[in-house]
Amino acid sequence: MVNQKREKGSSITRVLEIIETVSKSEHPLSAADLAIMLDIPKPSVHRLLQQLEAEGFLQTNMRGLVVPADRLHNIALGILYTSQFKAQRQAILKDLAEKVGETCGISIPNGTDMIYYDRAQTNWPLQIHLPVGIHTPITCTASGKLYLSAMTKERRQRLMNYLPMTRYARNTVTNSAVLELELQRIRQIDIGTDNEEFVDGMVAVAVPIKDEQGRLMACLFCHAPVIRKSLDDLLAHVSTMRQSADELGRLINEGKEDS
Repeated sequence: MVNQKREKGSSITRVLEIIETVSKSEHPLSAADLAIMLDIPKPSVHRLLQQLEAEGFLQTNMRGLVVPADRLHNIALGILYTSQFKAQRQAILKDLAEKVGETCGISIPNGTDMIYYDRAQTNWPLQIHLPVGIHTPITCTASGKLYLSAMTKERRQRLMNYLPMTRYARNTVTNSAVLELELQRIRQIDIGTDNEEFVDGMVAVAVPIKDEQGRLMACLFCHAPVIRKSLDDLLAHVSTMRQSADELGRLINEGKEDS
């Protein structure tokens, strides 16, 4: 009985180590990579990966490498954005929205798109309504482009090989080479912009919300109708947005430590 409990615990530990390693890796891993990194026999790694894939925690990409699947993404979002900190998160967003005078919110990377996760609106009669929970493209939104720019160039190019360059608005960039130059500029300044690229008549700015290792884990954005504010008007608030992003980052990191 003791041996059975020990073996069960060992299997659970290995599963958690695999999930942790795949989640933290900046590039997809192979089963052989995991076997070496975690000092687990290859047959055991293959067996555990098959179980994790069957349960929806991990999946293999087109190259046969291991990446997080939907169920693991949902767990991560649940931990990062637990309702325990909803009031504090909303307070930070409302304070920023009042200072900027426009809608401010948080978007989260989700594979090939961004999830419009939370927001605080102003009381202007004219609003651009993007409902919470909507999935937005990463190639033409302020948050999406900021997320793409934070990737390594190799990872970004692999991803963009499969992304449709759809025209959503008058200024949408549909040439991948032109977009790559824009992403390199965004990476240097650490500010994402959307100049009527996703919705005609809307401009937006985004700054990163980072974890303790300085990695982008979400984006803080502000958007406005051009009839009321220009892109330059929003960019004038970047310093204030960065302060709010730092506060949100500390709040999220506290949530991870308490979870």
